Amino acid sequence: MKLTGVELRHVSMPLVAPFRTSFGTQTTRDVLLLRVVTDESEGWGECVAMTDPLYSSEYVDGAADVLRRFLVPALAAAGPIDAHAVATVLTPYRGHRMAKAALETAVLDAELRAEGRSFARELGAVHDRVPCGVSVGIMDSVPALLDAVGNYLDEGYLRIKLKIEPGWDVEPIRAVRERYGDDVLLQVDANTAYTPADARHLARLDPFGLLLIEQPLDEEDVLGHAELARLIETPVCLDESITSARSAAAAIRLGACQVVNIKPGRVGGYLEARRIHDVCVAHGVPVWCGGMLETGIGRAANVALAALPGFVLPGDTSASGRYYRTDITEPFVLADGQLAVPTGPGSGVSPVPELLDEVTTGVEWLTV
Repeated sequence: MKLTGVELRHVSMPLVAPFRTSFGTQTTRDVLLLRVVTDESEGWGECVAMTDPLYSSEYVDGAADVLRRFLVPALAAAGPIDAHAVATVLTPYRGHRMAKAALETAVLDAELRAEGRSFARELGAVHDRVPCGVSVGIMDSVPALLDAVGNYLDEGYLRIKLKIEPGWDVEPIRAVRERYGDDVLLQVDANTAYTPADARHLARLDPFGLLLIEQPLDEEDVLGHAELARLIETPVCLDESITSARSAAAAIRLGACQVVNIKPGRVGGYLEARRIHDVCVAHGVPVWCGGMLETGIGRAANVALAALPGFVLPGDTSASGRYYRTDITEPFVLADGQLAVPTGPGSGVSPVPELLDEVTTGVEWLTV
């Protein structure tokens, strides 16, 4: 399959409500989409980098720059290519996993569309529907949080994830448990907001019967997570610390996590995400699929990934309406707490042209 051109498309997607985490508040998601055109087909990929380098060192404009100047030219110079060779071709360029993931995903989408195969089949999915959880941001008040959680439970979400930070942890968790009971699947996400000195405080979460606490410490402090895991009863889940199958294997061996959140953009793509899944399954470590407020393009591929056998916990594969009033693809709609796995060629979805045009803020065509 020969690459003939790549389109970089900037899209601005207003959120239905502000989404606050320990590292900031988002009201709009600036999205970088890639359309890869080959001599056989075309495919789409979504870069999950944020506008600012807050979740990770990557950011939208930086991703566009490295794609434009280095990654796309390198892939074009490699001649005929398939998705499994993309990571090898791009190896000389350090980091930039979100940009690499978007490019590899678009190539994989084009390849699978040309062959009439789906993401789900390629990745090894064993389910045609996946259970869905929802991520609830930090709120201005506990009553507002309780209202939000109640609405999501009414919509049918099977698991609630609360974003936490120092000063917003024990009390909101207690309030949710008291209002909605112990049967609600509940977990929390700190996005690196704590330090090892907070271990005793984090142990106060143990009585609430949480599924897990996600990434409580700095992403580079794997040993700190291993020590914390020995001091608290709540299972520790790693997110930002897991960047590859190798790092996942090391974290598991060190005892730094009992659960792993797999985000394809964070680890360099869906093929590496599948390798992480396989490593975790081999070690008996449950995994779930995280989200980065994806549009329908990224959401479709995430849902396919979440249909693999090791994904035994509901992920952040929420319906389109959780974040966007209008998606750029046909919307993903929750039914009995689940989303259907797309079965069409490639990701199984494509942007609706008129919807895409409404939110596009810039388009750049890279001739190769």
